[in-house]
Amino acid sequence: MTKKERAAAVTELLKTVYPEAVCALHYTHDYELLFATRLSAQCTDARVNIVTEKLFKQFPTLQSFADASEEEIAEAIKTCGLFHNKAKNLVLMARELAARFGGEVPADHDALESLPGVGRKTANVVMSCAFGEDAIAVDTHVFRVTNRLGLADAPDVLKTEHQLMQAVPKDQWSRAHHWLIYHGRRVCAARKPACETCTLRAWCDYANGNPKNKK
Repeated sequence: MTKKERAAAVTELLKTVYPEAVCALHYTHDYELLFATRLSAQCTDARVNIVTEKLFKQFPTLQSFADASEEEIAEAIKTCGLFHNKAKNLVLMARELAARFGGEVPADHDALESLPGVGRKTANVVMSCAFGEDAIAVDTHVFRVTNRLGLADAPDVLKTEHQLMQAVPKDQWSRAHHWLIYHGRRVCAARKPACETCTLRAWCDYANGNPKNKK
């Protein structure tokens, strides 16, 4: 079975199991999605939503972030991991969005990645969720699940993304991203995956003993 055939079978199952799968981050404005996605690095979406509920009230506009000090933002997000660096990035992002893009989040992947602290995953999330572009954002869940399933065989997130883009039809990239995240959170955990009850067990290299995917 080719990766495309396996991907078709897996995504069809995931679609039926997680029809409600959408971006878990709470936001109203595009810049709030950008900031929340940056905060989600090494932090759960649930924790980010708790933090941003207060953060976006304390700093209700993009300009209020641009005017804030790193110390003020750091204090507001201190329950997120790496909060000092994230605070610096949020302030710099706000200032660059105001100075370079007229206070708007650019609907351009390269422009997004030119912003402080914005990597490929964050840019993909924003392009997909804010602007409706087809994109696969490979976070730790997507990386783990797809390599266990055999949809990818890659040592890093970038190669995993490229392999998924080849295996999954483009018009399903964004939805597949959310389906895989939901499955990683609810079933395919890093340390104790629920293989015995997993809907995808028949397709999974990890569950069926392929040693290369025992990771």
